[in-house]
Amino acid sequence: MRIFLLALLLCLPASAAWSQPVVASGSQPVRVMAAAHLLAELRNGGYVLYFRHFATDFSQNDEKMRDFDDCANQRLLTDRGRSDARRVGATMRELKIPVGRVLASPYCRTVETAQLLFGRAEKMNEVRGGPAASGDPERYAGLRTLMSTRPEANLVISSHGNPFQAVAGPPYLAEGEMAVIKPLGDRFEITARVRIDDWNGLAAAGKRWASGTYLSSLPR
Repeated sequence: MRIFLLALLLCLPASAAWSQPVVASGSQPVRVMAAAHLLAELRNGGYVLYFRHFATDFSQNDEKMRDFDDCANQRLLTDRGRSDARRVGATMRELKIPVGRVLASPYCRTVETAQLLFGRAEKMNEVRGGPAASGDPERYAGLRTLMSTRPEANLVISSHGNPFQAVAGPPYLAEGEMAVIKPLGDRFEITARVRIDDWNGLAAAGKRWASGTYLSSLPR
């Protein structure tokens, strides 16, 4: 019997054999969720909404910046990026998606993204940009904690693609894409990924919600 149990444990993955904190192995949603269901979940709050900054000018870079306030020497949002951010923020307000704290990487493009979306930004080093793969295991510990801790209202993080991939795994977030993260205490799940054009579907779900027909599309 002992030999059988030992063999069984050796065949199990580490997450099954040991109760260790884990995060998602990839940032694809754990399940497909209809727009009406996703909107209902977002309205209930308790999620982390991670935005990669909107469209930027890749002819610019951050190599010569003196500090995070030196916007003249950083990669900045384009006019299209600013327009898209305003439109997404307006759609979220129309859909009555509640938002609590709005955290931003201190780079100019991420602070501006937060301000255009929600009119405010709380700069935080824990969500700042960095490498997609870091040799320091604690480099993104603060971000991982934020993504695993359930807020009362929806918590917004305006950041970059690299930190998200480092913590949640591939595929890479597009500019302006939002990851909907469900905190689970010692880990998290990716519930949905919402690209800029996907907001049209959520807006349509909001109209069905207002007319009372959304109930038929929710899972029973």
